[in-house]
Amino acid sequence: MSGRAKLLLLGVAIVVVIILVLSSTFKVTEYQQAILLQFGEPRKVVNATGTQQPGLYLKTPFVQNVEYFDKRILDFDAPAEEVILGDQKRLVVDTFIRYRITDPLKFYQTVGSEGIARTRLGAILNAATRQVLGTVELITVLSGERGQLMRFILDQVNRQSKDFGVDVIDVRIRRADLPDENSLAVYRRMQTERDREAKEYRAQGDETSQRIRSRADKERTILLANAKRESEILRGQGDAKAVKIFADAFGQDEEFFSFYRSMQAYRQALSSDDTTMVLSPDSEFFRYFGRLYGQGEGALKP
Repeated sequence: MSGRAKLLLLGVAIVVVIILVLSSTFKVTEYQQAILLQFGEPRKVVNATGTQQPGLYLKTPFVQNVEYFDKRILDFDAPAEEVILGDQKRLVVDTFIRYRITDPLKFYQTVGSEGIARTRLGAILNAATRQVLGTVELITVLSGERGQLMRFILDQVNRQSKDFGVDVIDVRIRRADLPDENSLAVYRRMQTERDREAKEYRAQGDETSQRIRSRADKERTILLANAKRESEILRGQGDAKAVKIFADAFGQDEEFFSFYRSMQAYRQALSSDDTTMVLSPDSEFFRYFGRLYGQGEGALKP
């Protein structure tokens, strides 16, 4: 046998050994649980409670196979469902659960895989949610009692999921909304209520503003009346002083006072350029129109 053929046989032998070694061992990590199966029958459970620890294990090649399950806490978001509450109101509820596989052997024997387990858990969660929420009113779901409702749902889901080897840790309502048609009705009612409150506030504002305007008008009227009264008093006092001054002046020199009053009358009567007067030349009004040393009655004496 040539050297090349020997190398080829050696390579084939090495490959076969590697395949046999890989086929006869399996590894289980810290976050995994494993079931060793032989022709579909469980033979060993690894890394579950009270079983072997994680590590490398042997199995019979081509006869035995391994099924792995997650040991960590898993999440499942259930689809949103419409629920009828105790007060006959409809509510769209979106829930999710957190669970852990505690018995991988029972889990494998009852549901077989995580996909089927999620389907079964979803049905159980939906039934428990309908049963619990169907006995309460909408205000209870939206109030602080919501946490207690979650505990009721969790207890019911746990009682049924124990048969699957699953421990449900938590159940939560992610979202609870009214259906679209109910939401529109509620929004319209809220809008009507807000419009009513806005009109009430506007009416109160108009009333307040009218009251302020009335008070301001009243104060304005009082101020104007007081000012007019004071002005009339001052004008009367001024007229009285003016009359007194004229009277004193008239008493001192009657001729000058008459001349002064005539000059004022001329100024007022002849102030306009187009003034036309039809009077007799010897009228009393023109008695000072003579020459300074004229012969008229109103002529000044030298």
